[in-house]
Amino acid sequence: MSVLRNIETRIEGLFEGIFGRAFRTHVQPIELARKLVKEMDDHRSVSVSRVYVPNEYTLYLSPPDRKQFSGYEGSLVGELQEYLAEHARREKYALLTPPRVLITADDDLAVGEFGIATRLVAADDAEVPAPPELPLEQPAQTMIYKAPAPVPEPEPEPEPEPEPVRYALRVDGKSHELRKDRIVLGRSRDCDVRVADLNVSRKHAEVRRAGDAYAVVDLGSTNGTVLNGKRVSKERLEEGDTITLGSTEIVFERTSPRP
Repeated sequence: MSVLRNIETRIEGLFEGIFGRAFRTHVQPIELARKLVKEMDDHRSVSVSRVYVPNEYTLYLSPPDRKQFSGYEGSLVGELQEYLAEHARREKYALLTPPRVLITADDDLAVGEFGIATRLVAADDAEVPAPPELPLEQPAQTMIYKAPAPVPEPEPEPEPEPEPVRYALRVDGKSHELRKDRIVLGRSRDCDVRVADLNVSRKHAEVRRAGDAYAVVDLGSTNGTVLNGKRVSKERLEEGDTITLGSTEIVFERTSPRP
């Protein structure tokens, strides 16, 4: 792992757990680090033989954002300064002093916004004076940034609607799907399921639906209705049950596939 990436990991690690979760709606520490590096790159000053960069960086945060750093600000400042120093080393930038990061609150900033001002500041005890062409003590224009909006988590795909359970009555090898809540069985041509049996009444029985369940109901037939060998007036149906009207057997069966 590179040194910069190692420092980034440490910066992110400062805010794990409960604090990190609360912080996601505010300024992200790693975003501060990357914008500080951008400001360093944007404010280079070229002298005769070196490329100088600012060595003082002031971070302006909204009061609620700065409050998020309570108890962590010192650690964060140290990591940000190390991050800037490593970036300068990698890019072969010249620094008059090690980078210094200052954090202050600004009431004009909204939550999620932050500003950065940079300066080239000479050390009081510098053995070698800074090149005269460098704009020492001249603060650059403060740049305002807004933390990127959190990426919303994708909504889970809706569960597929379960296929409704369908049933049918099988009479003499022919299947009659139950498409209505009441299916009349009998010898009459007006019945939903006609049973050509002289021992069957014109309107003999009925299969009724109640929610997901079905029941067979005798309609006052002459010879009665038999379910699985037992005469019934009204009885709940289960898959595979056999209804006997006269001498005709009718099987209650499921037609939809099982889940």
